[in-house]
Amino acid sequence: MTAFGPELPRFAELAPGVRRLLAPNPSMMTGPGTNTYLFGVAEIAVVDPGPDIDEHIDRIIETAGAPIRWVLATHTHPDHSPGAMSLAARTGAQVVGRPAPDHGPQDRTYRPARILNDGDMLETGEFTLEAVHTPGHASNHLCYRHAGTNWLVTGDQVIDGSTVVINPPDGDMKDYIDSLRRLRTLNCAALLPGHGDRIDDPVRAIDWIIDHRLEREARVLAALKQHPGLSARNLVPHVYQDVAEHLFRLAERSLLAHLLKLQRDGIAVMRQDTWSATHERE
Repeated sequence: MTAFGPELPRFAELAPGVRRLLAPNPSMMTGPGTNTYLFGVAEIAVVDPGPDIDEHIDRIIETAGAPIRWVLATHTHPDHSPGAMSLAARTGAQVVGRPAPDHGPQDRTYRPARILNDGDMLETGEFTLEAVHTPGHASNHLCYRHAGTNWLVTGDQVIDGSTVVINPPDGDMKDYIDSLRRLRTLNCAALLPGHGDRIDDPVRAIDWIIDHRLEREARVLAALKQHPGLSARNLVPHVYQDVAEHLFRLAERSLLAHLLKLQRDGIAVMRQDTWSATHERE
């Protein structure tokens, strides 16, 4: 993990009909907090209502200043979607998105009345949000492209200058990198991340993450060749020399994701919970 950047204001109007609220859940994993986005003026769609904190739900309703008709989530990790059902219960809004997968720490209270697939639209009289399925960080991860601005709400798929944990089995490193490469082709004008400030140079931010992941993959492969037959846990100190030891547990999850990607690519093999390179690149 790396820094999320400077502190953010609790409220920002990013464009006419596009507002951002900062949830009161700052932490090592969430940076300044989870970003909640409000789209529309006369009728409101809320994307990523964040944790189910009464203070934050109150502020969403107060800031909306108009009926909240739809509640969406980019994915169902606990810092992004748990506020959805409380917000819907208080406003009568329709919950839209993809339900929680079976694996990992997921918000299983998130039960969308309308399931969105890749390319599906939420079309209103004021704005259109297009769902872009981006599995990798989470198998049900969606980004949302706002047609009027050509801005993309990225959840945890793209965060500027920061990496996110890819946690198997629901997290998948190969899918994550493939999704990043797809987003690069969308030519969006800006990115609205789940944590941190608006990103006005999307290609730079996306390329930084891809380069970082491929550099880490190269370190994993080098460690496999130098130290064959180690478990993922025992490989961590050889691959993450730049990470503090108290973060090794989290690093192990992303390391495992890299190993599974290398296995799918035919470059690594696992035998009895230990890993080695197949030497196909030698």
